[in-house]
Amino acid sequence: MILKRFINLIKDNRERHKRTEKLTNEVIWANVFHDSIRGVDCLNNLSINVGRWAGNYSFFYILKRILFDVKPQSILELGLGESSKFISTLIKNNIIDASHVIIEHDREWINRFNTSFSLSNQSKIINLQTANKSIFDKEYLGYVDIENIANDFSLYIIDGPFGSKNYSRFDIVNLAKQFNEKKEFIIIIDDYNRKGEKETAQELLKVLEEKNIAVKSKNYDGIKSQLVIATKAFEMALTL
Repeated sequence: MILKRFINLIKDNRERHKRTEKLTNEVIWANVFHDSIRGVDCLNNLSINVGRWAGNYSFFYILKRILFDVKPQSILELGLGESSKFISTLIKNNIIDASHVIIEHDREWINRFNTSFSLSNQSKIINLQTANKSIFDKEYLGYVDIENIANDFSLYIIDGPFGSKNYSRFDIVNLAKQFNEKKEFIIIIDDYNRKGEKETAQELLKVLEEKNIAVKSKNYDGIKSQLVIATKAFEMALTL
């Protein structure tokens, strides 16, 4: 009995240590992010909610650096939210010149978003319904007919739809199957700390290898994690 309690105490301490480490990393990322937007008036004046269902500070720092330093000309964002405000604000203020397509399944949320925030003319929301799909005998939530959209983007932000236990947000793998070896791109997979996103990333990297598309990847950790995958032209996205 005493041994069992001792073992449970060790496990509990380990979990507390991991949680503390994540929170500490997040605080560091918050400071790094705020330092990175100094002097960018449109971002200092932008009201965004960071964390919880939205992206965390490591996510927004990565996004800021990629948008400023790489300047992707075409962006696909899966999931409408705080990062949509962030990207569209930079477009509206002529800091980046890009086309920005957002896929969102919830019509009510789209209407609420549009009443509180005005997107740039270069930002467009496409309403696609979600449905249960399957891969390897596992179900995941995906967008209906997403494979039919024009797939010529240089930055892919994978933060929707809602996560699944297995092969979460697997639509990006199906989109990647349309890539050719000359395509240059960056993919950001949010919530990479979760099992489902890890499974999807593993399959994505397999597909890219099968198509002879050379990429490198890096994991960024805060309270949540992001995996960034980039081709050679955009490798600086792995040095942030």
